[in-house]
Amino acid sequence: MPEAKAETLIDDARVRVTRFDFAPGDETGWHVHGMDYVITTLTDCQMRLEEPGGETREVTIPAGSVYRRDQGVEHNVINGGDAPMAFIETELK
Repeated sequence: MPEAKAETLIDDARVRVTRFDFAPGDETGWHVHGMDYVITTLTDCQMRLEEPGGETREVTIPAGSVYRRDQGVEHNVINGGDAPMAFIETELK
């Protein structure tokens, strides 16, 4: 599958801020988060999350939502919708 576009906006001693843009079907690829992080959705995000053990779940997060996760999360994020989606990821160093 095609990869989402990732653009680093800030990378300093305290945070790394990355914008992710996904066309329908784009994915991040499997990864493990090495830091605690905060997601801010810029568009409605219809995410298909592939998780360890073969589990897949669908999550819809409205534009303008914010949530945080702890270091160690492992997954592949896929745009499971039919519209582009975008979010900002802020990693806490």
